[in-house]
Amino acid sequence: MGDFFERIVDIEVEQDDAGPLARELVDWLVGEGVVTRELTRDGVYSMQAEHGHVPGPNWAAAVDGPGWEPGPVAVIVGRSSYCGGQGFAEAGYAECPHCDTRVTIFDYPQLEPDYVAWQPFSRAIEEWEQSGTAVVHCTTCNRDVALRDWEWDDGFALGSLALDFWGWSPLSDDFVERIRRRLGHRINRHMGKL
Repeated sequence: MGDFFERIVDIEVEQDDAGPLARELVDWLVGEGVVTRELTRDGVYSMQAEHGHVPGPNWAAAVDGPGWEPGPVAVIVGRSSYCGGQGFAEAGYAECPHCDTRVTIFDYPQLEPDYVAWQPFSRAIEEWEQSGTAVVHCTTCNRDVALRDWEWDDGFALGSLALDFWGWSPLSDDFVERIRRRLGHRINRHMGKL
């Protein structure tokens, strides 16, 4: 048993622009009838948000097929790391954009991350969340690489704006693309279960 979520993370928006962009996106979602302005705590399990928007009368237009009655949608503003899957906080890997060296953090089917490999990234994430900048040294090409320039596996993202759809049927590709166009940035989309 558990609670499923689908998340969309804007991986390009800067912290200062995330709040206004989130308000515009909520206005659009309300206008489309996908959510309402009513907020609830029930069914919101996002670590970065206490409330979520109650589904609107046209919520079914956002999902593939008829689905089931969805839960709230949490709108998260603020620098954070996001991980899909089932309760992990670490990326599967990080890849240097300069030399393509891949640092493996999870070597599946192992169930525990390589904490030594993850430590430089973990420290940099904490620094980035506080200051907006951080680097991780690539030991292969001997360069300091901005944290947000590293390439991550699909189930991990860094961003300043995210949407958590709690208990929704899978979102349609068309709806996700409409959100991406509204945001005007690249996104990361993943699912998970708590």
